[in-house]
Amino acid sequence: MQIKLISTSDVHGYLAPTDYSRRDNVAPFSLSRAATLIKQLTAEDNADVWPIVIDNGDFVQGSPLTYFIARQHLEAAPLYSQLANCNHVQAGIFGNHEFNYGLDYLDLCESARHYPMLAANIDDDQHRTLFSKPYTILERNGVKVAILGLTTQFVSRWELPRHIAGLHFQDVVATAKKYVPQLRELADVVVVAYHGGLERDPQTNAVTERLNGENQGVAILTEVPGIDAMITGHQHRRLAVKVHGVPVTQPGMKGRNVAMITLDVNDDRQVTKSKPEVFAVKNYEPDAALMKLIQPINDQMEDWLDTPLGTINGDMLVHNHLQARLHNHPYINFINQVEMAATGTDIAATALFNDDVPGLKQHVTLREVMNSYVYPNKLAVETITGADLKQALERCASYFLLKDDHVIVNPEFLKPKLRHYIYDIYSGIDYTFDLTRPLGDRVVQLDYHGHAVQPDEPLTVTLNHYRAGGGGNYPMYGTEKIDHQLPTDMTVLIADYFATHPVVDATQPTNFNVRY
Repeated sequence: MQIKLISTSDVHGYLAPTDYSRRDNVAPFSLSRAATLIKQLTAEDNADVWPIVIDNGDFVQGSPLTYFIARQHLEAAPLYSQLANCNHVQAGIFGNHEFNYGLDYLDLCESARHYPMLAANIDDDQHRTLFSKPYTILERNGVKVAILGLTTQFVSRWELPRHIAGLHFQDVVATAKKYVPQLRELADVVVVAYHGGLERDPQTNAVTERLNGENQGVAILTEVPGIDAMITGHQHRRLAVKVHGVPVTQPGMKGRNVAMITLDVNDDRQVTKSKPEVFAVKNYEPDAALMKLIQPINDQMEDWLDTPLGTINGDMLVHNHLQARLHNHPYINFINQVEMAATGTDIAATALFNDDVPGLKQHVTLREVMNSYVYPNKLAVETITGADLKQALERCASYFLLKDDHVIVNPEFLKPKLRHYIYDIYSGIDYTFDLTRPLGDRVVQLDYHGHAVQPDEPLTVTLNHYRAGGGGNYPMYGTEKIDHQLPTDMTVLIADYFATHPVVDATQPTNFNVRY
């Protein structure tokens, strides 16, 4: 028998083939394109060839459409599980972003599903059905395939506590050690579907990111024998590799690719051969059945995106993302203004999340806002010390390196995953980086209200809730330091700001300097 483990991951709500930059945009990705390829890969389905489709998480958040459904049209939320049913998904995994709109909303998104959601390392105090299955066992012609579902344990570090009330995210390695031996007794083939990635290079075993528990795919395969295949996600990488002889895939993001692991199983029900592959979807037409489900709400959302908000006096478009991060930018300054206006603080920080952020055109619509501010962040106000702030700025300063007298981005922020969103720029303080100095000792000026910030000086700062919880390896921040949080998404706060400031000046800030 040949088993085909076909997976999507990190679709992030890109259901139709568009990036929403324009109403007529046609993008080379989407779940609807992936569906056509999945249909082709699953066409052969018989006693000798067994296709199994798995969605590996981060499905219901990440695009303007997901925001529109969550905030404007809750009745459309079952669409996600309806689409998964159309793709004949047989197991679903929770991604970290599944929890961004709370558990009631997540339950609504999954209300039409014909497949189990797997949550081996999620303990639920309320024993909800949605989190009750650690694994599923599928059987055909006497061959049993067990699928164990794991979610990166870092959810509790990032997510708003009220969104995950009653849930406890356990260590994925310990969870795999608990369940894999059991599944080896119950099934012939053991598959781990993990919404997490690889923390080491699959060829050299060199550490490729901080060993903080966010991504532990290699650790699982190193410490837990008996796994026949692993499906990964979360890092948005395109991977088809073997780790310790085990096939591993990861299909990128936004439905750009579909991953497949082929396992040959002999008459003794043992895996004799395996092959990991990843296929691009760009040359496949969107599936008509999926588009019929997607189109009505997508059309409504397109109309909504064209809602006018205000006017920019000057240039707030981001023309060069590295230069914007190096010298600050009017768009970044504007976002910090919105944060400070919402919370009443006079220090705020934000990131230029990725190199696709366009900034804002002269006549601002919701489309521009949602294409530039792509996360459903909420704000938190923290009281920290001057020493905390300096440590945070040193973390920011590590984003840059000097190479042949030119400033480049530290590869740590580029591989194995693009992480521009970890680098913040602050308003309300005056500060300077000296890139000729060693990492950890680059902040050579830090002033607040005209005086040098003292290590024990208390400061109140506005951050997004991800950073406020220490996300991005900012241990100087933490939930224990949060004074209060705002319940409103940043995109709404931006729209509200335009309601009271219909004309906004694009001002180049001068509070931040870099020497090199």
